[in-house]
Amino acid sequence: MEILGTTLRVCVEDLESSVAFYEQLAGSKALRFERGGVSVAAVGCFLLMSGPEEELAVLRKVAATIAVRDVDEANAVLTASGAQVIAGPVPTPAGRNLIALHPDGSVFEYVDRQAPPES
Repeated sequence: MEILGTTLRVCVEDLESSVAFYEQLAGSKALRFERGGVSVAAVGCFLLMSGPEEELAVLRKVAATIAVRDVDEANAVLTASGAQVIAGPVPTPAGRNLIALHPDGSVFEYVDRQAPPES
C-alpha cells in the first residue's frame, strides 16, 4: 500500500473565520462540500469540519485522513495486518474511503481519488 500523504482533521465552531485563517496559512483556496450534516473545507493539508456536536463527536475519533493510491489495496493490507475496517469502502465526493480501527485502538480514514465505477 502506497501512502501519498496525510490530512489533519480539525473540528471548528465557525467554519467561515477558520477557512480564512487556514487559506492564509496554507496559501491555497478551500475546497468545500457537505457530508452528513457537516460542512467541510479542505485547505492544503487541513480538513476543517463544522456542524452538529453529535456529528463532530464521531468525527473527532478519527485521528487523521491518509491518502492512498487504492482504497481496495489499503483494505487488503489493513485486514491482513490485524486492523478492522469499520466503515467502507464507500464512494465520496473526492473518491473512495474507508475507516479502519488499528490494533492499538487508533482510528484512521483512508482515501483515494478514484471515481466509483460507472453503472
